Amino acid sequence: MIGRLRSERGSGTVLAIALIGASLTVTALVAPLLAVLAVGQSVQNAADAAALAAADTASGAVAGIPCGAAAEAADLNGASVISCALDGPVATVAVARTAWGFDLSARARAGPPP
Repeated sequence: MIGRLRSERGSGTVLAIALIGASLTVTALVAPLLAVLAVGQSVQNAADAAALAAADTASGAVAGIPCGAAAEAADLNGASVISCALDGPVATVAVARTAWGFDLSARARAGPPP
């Protein structure tokens, strides 16, 4: 029994180091994915802002060219306009951005209520 206790001495330290290493590995893998999700949300926000800018311009509330206003709003939010379409006062805008090797895109529609 005494020989067995001596041979297990320090095994808790090895287990603790293994758990810390596993935790760091999981964190290193998950953190970039969470960052991409955050950038994805910012791309959606850029699409929303671009669609609102285009709709405001199309309705005459703001002077300018609707798709030009959409491109400026998207650029201010770090994205670029892929497409911009107007159906009367309703604007549909798609934007894109590349982050950490991922192509992220979003689409938004804005206009007066039906």
